[in-house]
Amino acid sequence: MNVKLKSTQEEWVDPDDAPELDEQWFKDAHVYVGDTLIKRGVGRPPIKNTKEMLSLRMDFDVLEKLRASGKGWQTRLNKYIKDAVLKGDL
Repeated sequence: MNVKLKSTQEEWVDPDDAPELDEQWFKDAHVYVGDTLIKRGVGRPPIKNTKEMLSLRMDFDVLEKLRASGKGWQTRLNKYIKDAVLKGDL
């Protein structure tokens, strides 16, 4: 049996209560031409210690073991290599 639910009214918002758009709002806004993004607003700040993309050949069994260790295996591998270099083991 279908039961009629009580109607719920949405709270009315007065458009005159909207914040005024100032220069900063327009400076931070994304700009589109059609569906194409032309300019992004302010994003996250750049990081100071960037990493470099590289291509590396590894033994299959080593790579398989790293991947089996779970998510974040590339970050952990980077840490292991970095620790070895800083200790002078390499």
